[in-house]
Amino acid sequence: MMSLLLLVLPCVYWSEGVESRAKLEAAAIKRLCVAPEKVDAWRAAGFSVSPMTEAELASREALPSPGIAPRAGLASPTRSPWIVANGWRFTRHPGTKYVYDVPAGKAALAAAEVFAYGADAVLKIDPVDLGTLGGMLTFLASLPAVDLPTVSDLAIVDDESAITGEVMNLLARRNLLFQVVQAASPRFPVTVRIGTPEYPREEAADPSGFALKLRRQLTDEQRTLRVYGSEVVICRLTGDAERARLHLINYGGREIEGLRIRVRGIYDQGEAHVAGAGRLPLQDQVVAGGATEFSLPRIATYAVIDLQGVPLNVLSNCWPCPARTSISPHALRPSFATSAPTRRRPRVQSRILLTRMIAAPASPAPA
Repeated sequence: MMSLLLLVLPCVYWSEGVESRAKLEAAAIKRLCVAPEKVDAWRAAGFSVSPMTEAELASREALPSPGIAPRAGLASPTRSPWIVANGWRFTRHPGTKYVYDVPAGKAALAAAEVFAYGADAVLKIDPVDLGTLGGMLTFLASLPAVDLPTVSDLAIVDDESAITGEVMNLLARRNLLFQVVQAASPRFPVTVRIGTPEYPREEAADPSGFALKLRRQLTDEQRTLRVYGSEVVICRLTGDAERARLHLINYGGREIEGLRIRVRGIYDQGEAHVAGAGRLPLQDQVVAGGATEFSLPRIATYAVIDLQGVPLNVLSNCWPCPARTSISPHALRPSFATSAPTRRRPRVQSRILLTRMIAAPASPAPA
């Protein structure tokens, strides 16, 4: 279990000598990437150390610093914030090795991105962020280790073009779950190949409008995941036939309260692990129309929601699916595709969800 966590926790690149150990120990940071000539000294000091040459560091793909980026001339209260996020890059090239060189205030957010997508990344940070980064790494290491397949709604045939990459970026920012494929698959209701008559390159040149077209093709009713009340929270969903894990990353830099989430599938148990707040119960959890809806009390930078139950969205013809493969929630067995959820009231320690319909609270406009 610990080895699984170490694979997805980012390594902190540290250029200072072992005399700086007190700063790292105070931040509870114990895993470092250092120059090869410094490895023995750091290991003798009790740290978990990986050698990293300048050439190895330079060979990694450099990532932009995550967060909200100001855009000159576009300031307006009606415009959506411009999010810089790297999840689409991790999804596109999961085997690539990455490096961040983040300014002060961004280290914890970058670490959350790496963990949420299981990427291989090294962090170069401003030492002022040691405390917040150490807190995030400690939180990430405390999470129950799970290894679930990714859940996706759309498939994209990747031609490695910049236009296709920008479409992926916009889909991720709108929480339209996608998988990169080599060819069309019947497991997905929508497969996008840019440059075809259905998806001309001229349309894809406007990634925002193109993402809206795909959302309308999929329909909001068929989306596995919807986020209400925020445009700055990006999610990754994984799951199998009985449980799901939802990663939520807040790029806005401010705490959000009462975020509302809708996930296709029937889940009768769930809890949130929130960085900076610990374990929190989900609020106002209801089931209707084959989906589970609930509120997250608060999120600052990152949260994980673990759900247990009988999710319709992963009872697919491919079950049991191979490990680490993406599951399309639309490849349902016919007996499940049209089944309505049982409407019953929640019972303690029961997987029967409702004895009568409970009205869900009003939700803000969905993303």
